[in-house]
Amino acid sequence: MTGFAAGQGSKGPHSWSWDLRSVNAKGLDIRIRVPDWLTGLESQLKSRLTEAVARGNVTLGLRITREDSHGGLALNTHVLDQVMNALTAVEDTAMQRGVSLAPSTPTDILAMRGVLETAVEEDDVEALTATLLADFAPVLDSFLAMRAGEGRALCDLLMGHLDRIEALVGEATELLDTRRADMQAALHAALARVKEAEIQADEQRLAQELALIAVKADVTEELDRLTAHVAAGRALLQDDGPAGRKLDFLSQEFNREANTLCSKSQHKGLTAIGLELKAVIEQMREQVQNLE
Repeated sequence: MTGFAAGQGSKGPHSWSWDLRSVNAKGLDIRIRVPDWLTGLESQLKSRLTEAVARGNVTLGLRITREDSHGGLALNTHVLDQVMNALTAVEDTAMQRGVSLAPSTPTDILAMRGVLETAVEEDDVEALTATLLADFAPVLDSFLAMRAGEGRALCDLLMGHLDRIEALVGEATELLDTRRADMQAALHAALARVKEAEIQADEQRLAQELALIAVKADVTEELDRLTAHVAAGRALLQDDGPAGRKLDFLSQEFNREANTLCSKSQHKGLTAIGLELKAVIEQMREQVQNLE
């Protein structure tokens, strides 16, 4: 089942965007792309998707940007200690050599490289992860709603195909009397030609052949099976569980009965119905591939 959802959010210096999409597949394949520094987020997102989705190739992407924020100036005490030690060493050396030095002011010391630096605000990864998980919930709900909507639309289409198959089976059933009369007329005409040609025929063998022709031409069983398959298809579509694989198998059974109907029809009208049945069944099978 295909689906798509997107979302955006922000908190503090961080802003992010979600991209969640899926295409139909026989199994479940989840691929997640999130920043590596958000420890534990990927596993929690995968757990939620696994609980919510049964089938499909699902791809989830998260992009995060951080706005540069300056928290003011901070004193680097480590560098300051190094600077003060260096100044002490310089003053001691100068005194030993009788060199007079101007006193250093605090401004001079603060101007030295590394003593003052821009304060960097540390990210609270745990809090950000919790915020992202909460923000993902409506994205997942929207994604599932789209998949469910497509599922309902496909279900309606498949129900329509089943209705059409049932109608065609009804037309074929109504045609059987006409077909029987036409076949009898054709057989009588064939027998008349045999008699006119004065061909010697074993009447018992002839009766057996006629009975065999009648049995081979009987399509009642095929029509009954098609009716049963329609009922089974409707039951699957009305069930809440996944039905794609079962419907795919059922569509093969539909097609088998339609092929047999065409091969046994011996009637133009019944053959036309059989061909239309095959067309409807093929459309149904193509759409079954997109049904979870």
